[in-house]
Amino acid sequence: MRIAVYPGSFDPITNGHLDIIERAAQLYDEVVVGVAENIRKSPLFSLKDRIRFAGNALAHLKNVRIESFNCLLVEFARRHDAHSIIKGLRAVSDFEHEFQMAQLNRKLDPSIETMFMMASPEYVYLSSSAVKEIAEYGGCLEGLVPPEVEEGLQKSFSR
Repeated sequence: MRIAVYPGSFDPITNGHLDIIERAAQLYDEVVVGVAENIRKSPLFSLKDRIRFAGNALAHLKNVRIESFNCLLVEFARRHDAHSIIKGLRAVSDFEHEFQMAQLNRKLDPSIETMFMMASPEYVYLSSSAVKEIAEYGGCLEGLVPPEVEEGLQKSFSR
């Protein structure tokens, strides 16, 4: 089986993330979406909420699983017998950072390849940080995130 891991904090998951996952699901027998616990970041949404948002948005894809992780990415990939790590790229600045990470992961486990997928043109500007800022100032989130995430963002910033 061809198994890939798509990691991220997904705080929150965006339509850009969903696009990469849906495209990866066409290329691999199984895609494991790894929701990072990442104690160094202060997420807006709890790990439980981030997993729920992703699970609901991806329920239509039978070859996609969502799991949390709090370990080295290559360790998480090994646990799932994955031979690929999927990384979405929006701009050259993404590439520079992701290239470094891919080289480190290759050093830790040369059997796991990092596969870069270019963001679809309609999502090249989209990031979780931008979505949170738009939500914080009451901007329109239509087309940027799934409806359930939009509701969650509105609740978070209406306090």
